[in-house]
Amino acid sequence: MDYSKLKFKSGLEIHQQLDTHKLFCNCPSILRGDLPDFYVERKLHAVAGESGEVDRAAEYQASLKKTFVYQGYRNSTCLIELDEEPPHEINEDALKIALQIALLLNCKIIPVTQIMRKTVIDGSNTSGFQRTVLIARDGYVETAFGRVGIETICLEEDAARKVKVEGEKVYWNLDRLGIPLVEIATSPDIKSAEQAKEVAMYIGDVLRSCKVKRGIGTIRQDVNISILEGNRVEMKGVQDMRTFIKTIENEVLRQKELYDEGTPTQPEVRNALPDCSSEFLRPMPGADRMYPETDLPLLKLSRDFIDSLKKDLPKLRSESAGELRERGLSEEMVKLILGEDKIEELKSLAEIYSNLNFIAKMIVLFPKEIASKENKTLEEVEEQVMDYYGDILRLLNKKKIVEGDVKDILINLVKGMDFKEAIKIEKVDNSEIEEEILKIIKEKPGLNANAYMGLVMAKFKGKINGKQAMDVINKLMNK
Repeated sequence: MDYSKLKFKSGLEIHQQLDTHKLFCNCPSILRGDLPDFYVERKLHAVAGESGEVDRAAEYQASLKKTFVYQGYRNSTCLIELDEEPPHEINEDALKIALQIALLLNCKIIPVTQIMRKTVIDGSNTSGFQRTVLIARDGYVETAFGRVGIETICLEEDAARKVKVEGEKVYWNLDRLGIPLVEIATSPDIKSAEQAKEVAMYIGDVLRSCKVKRGIGTIRQDVNISILEGNRVEMKGVQDMRTFIKTIENEVLRQKELYDEGTPTQPEVRNALPDCSSEFLRPMPGADRMYPETDLPLLKLSRDFIDSLKKDLPKLRSESAGELRERGLSEEMVKLILGEDKIEELKSLAEIYSNLNFIAKMIVLFPKEIASKENKTLEEVEEQVMDYYGDILRLLNKKKIVEGDVKDILINLVKGMDFKEAIKIEKVDNSEIEEEILKIIKEKPGLNANAYMGLVMAKFKGKINGKQAMDVINKLMNK
């Protein structure tokens, strides 16, 4: 595809949830699967923004005349989410994380800024608006195809979670409403689908280097596309890297067909579908939907505060991976640690015990194996064992236990034993060790000591001390 001939222009908008409590209250940022405690029913209406005009997207949503039903919980939903109480001051932890992301993307921090209200009346917010604040601008990302600008970075509250639609009623759950969300908008500098993917991958690396939520639904990625100087189309939900390029190519072809037919491309929002096509969602919103948040003061960031953040920026995951390789972590384990977002945990535990490959197995592989064996969720297993990792590694250092004992200790903890009982692993008798080693030597004569060592450790599944085993092997081989 000749992108330059098509005058292809593109920019990304990436929305990432941050791993803290909610942005303007102290409610936890957790999604609920249980039945709600109460329901609230509302209708929302479009009003004029700061410009005095009604936003066309809001007007379109109001024309649908839907009734919205909100589901809430007594122990994790408050009056702020119901728009019955003014917002509290902005969550400082979320603000710090968003600013770290901005600095890693070479942005200029805005020292004084106004929290705004963005009109949204599709039902996803009880108030009819979303709070958002511009915190940084004018950054950039370097790519193999040239520099791409970062226009703005905003910190905002996530929307409520749509549950179901029944006729004219739309049901929303309030568990997601208010979760801190960082919005990264690039400049329309992207000149090809391949460059768009490279930018998305790099920004993803930056985000995962900071304290963000992980898993399905925690990141949403939109791609803005125009060709032949036509209107911009926003593609929602283009986050699968496996189909990323194909989805962009299909949208370019759709716009090219309209151009060839003499039909102007409409400025609209479209939803990306799993088959790499798209469908109409709503008209493109304009600037008319923004107006100031009157319940909160200006957000002021001191130079000292910004300087302190610059001195303590997290390393990119790619940099941390290189350091771990240099310290002896295998490529397989590096991929596992990156995939499970366990870099910081591994680094912390490596200060106690030097075998990084074993630590990686303990914190990534063992919990999964135990969850499968004990018919528990991975989250349940990790919650029961993670506080004991440091104590287990200290026992390894003191040679009170061997690496082969660790999985059994974790299983004991998951079964409900206290730590003192869990570490009482039955030891192999010295005479049994010598007997088995002698048997192996007789069955496979002529091997060297290291080869016998591998067979012996496999036989005992790591449950004996390596030095002890080698001493016995050498003694028996020299008889």
